[in-house]
Amino acid sequence: MTILFIFNSILLGVGLAMDAFSISIANGLLEPNMKRRRMYCIAGVYAGFQFLMPMIGWICVHTIAERFTAFQALVPWIALALLSWIGGKMLVEGLKSPTSPAPDDALTGASSDNINSEKAEEPSASAAAFRLSAQTLLLQGIATSIDALSVGFTIESYNLPSAFVCSVIIAVVTFVICMAGLLFGRRFGEKFADKAQVLGGIILIAIGLEIAFL
Repeated sequence: MTILFIFNSILLGVGLAMDAFSISIANGLLEPNMKRRRMYCIAGVYAGFQFLMPMIGWICVHTIAERFTAFQALVPWIALALLSWIGGKMLVEGLKSPTSPAPDDALTGASSDNINSEKAEEPSASAAAFRLSAQTLLLQGIATSIDALSVGFTIESYNLPSAFVCSVIIAVVTFVICMAGLLFGRRFGEKFADKAQVLGGIILIAIGLEIAFL
């Protein structure tokens, strides 16, 4: 394994991680109070799928190449369907944006200072309404990595150890890039709290269209 091999694997990882990076930003926007441990978990899921898909692609190329080639044509449409479903759901929920009426001071007898302090402690409506579920996270991981199956053709000439190391490098690069995306999204999440779900839904649908048509 040479420096060129490592460099090419890193570049491959950067290219494959861009969709996961965009979704990481969206998730960070939607959960501005996301804990660091949760961020590690989310980035780890994306990285895990980015490791798994190239390995599956490599195995398919060396076993059922003809069937894999036929299935490969469906990959962009599967990604589009998954991301459109997740993004559309977020978009609908974001557009609903339920508003709760402010309490009447005269009826409750609460002072304005107490009300203001309670409001300050409450999370934003968008942050409270959205929390990335395990099922949605897995679907995001599949949708953003399924196109990496085609990397099996790119690394077809590699032996199994080299393919494994290449996939590990791709996963590490993906993890770092996704952590950066989550941090970026979390940083600006409060500023876009009211429109976070709408923006996140648009981002997911746009990524699906990009995968399918570009």
